Amino acid sequence: MVNSKVRGVDFIAINTDAQDLHHSLAKRKIHIGKNLTRGLGTGMNSELGKRAAEETKEEIQQALKGSDMVFVACGEGGGTGTGAAPIVAKTAKELGALTVAVVTRPFTFEGLQRQRLAEQGIEDLRKEVDALIVVPNDRLLATVQKETTLKSAFAMCDDILLQAVEGISDLITHPGIINVDFADVRAVMENSGSALMGVGIASGENRAQSAAQMAVSSPLLELSINGAKGVLFAIAGGDDLGMIEVHEAAKIITESVDPNAKIIFGAIKDDKLKKSEVRVTVIATGFPAAGISPRGTPLFTFGQSGKEKDNESEAVGRIYNTPVPQKGKFDADEKPAT
Repeated sequence: MVNSKVRGVDFIAINTDAQDLHHSLAKRKIHIGKNLTRGLGTGMNSELGKRAAEETKEEIQQALKGSDMVFVACGEGGGTGTGAAPIVAKTAKELGALTVAVVTRPFTFEGLQRQRLAEQGIEDLRKEVDALIVVPNDRLLATVQKETTLKSAFAMCDDILLQAVEGISDLITHPGIINVDFADVRAVMENSGSALMGVGIASGENRAQSAAQMAVSSPLLELSINGAKGVLFAIAGGDDLGMIEVHEAAKIITESVDPNAKIIFGAIKDDKLKKSEVRVTVIATGFPAAGISPRGTPLFTFGQSGKEKDNESEAVGRIYNTPVPQKGKFDADEKPAT
């Protein structure tokens, strides 16, 4: 992810484990808890992770100072991520940054102890961030092929983080036909609780509809867009982007959210897209019932080919679904629990 060199984003690695920190590609590294763990991990002791972050809070403050938006990413269920992430998030909010967390929930096979620790960590983190995105590792099992390697599977989670960061960065930094700026992002995400972010890219017939469907139906995310009360979405394309297809993409998104939802829309010309490609970016927040919008009924029914009907000509697209990004600093803690 660091190698992607996302415009306007700095990466910071934070860890108690000196060896793991050494291998990080982030330019800025913060070794927390030197006096507590002596360069080792926390052994699933979240209290130790919390104390380690508190011990190094001043250095964390200096690293985050001046950020508009901070993304806190960690694997829940371990000691460092579970304990330190809320401290990092609280520090970012105290500095006035829009603070978003993207975390993974452990696999069921990792045991009840790690699951309970992760749930407590998620609830502690929820209190300190503006928006929280949860990626359950168990969803990987339902989406990967039998021959998919462990490394490739976890790369799917990394891709969610990357597309989230790039998605927000592009919204803010690209001049728009209908402009979206950081104030719009803050309006939707500030103090919003659980969040979803999706990015879909498609080309061909019905490209805008297909991209919108991709953006709101990631199989890896814990939430669906159903019932969201705050939505920011933007559609990007070339000079051939049509008014009707913009309307069709918007309809897919707006029909799924709360009828009284606050909706902010933007349109962007993006020369980085390939010819005839369209990109739809969606940020959704304000979910009912403690932020959980059930995924019991799929938003869209697809045949095995990915089309609404196997005999229909449907857009072929790349799916880049993710939860939520930012402009400013990025706090990386430990890797997703394995």
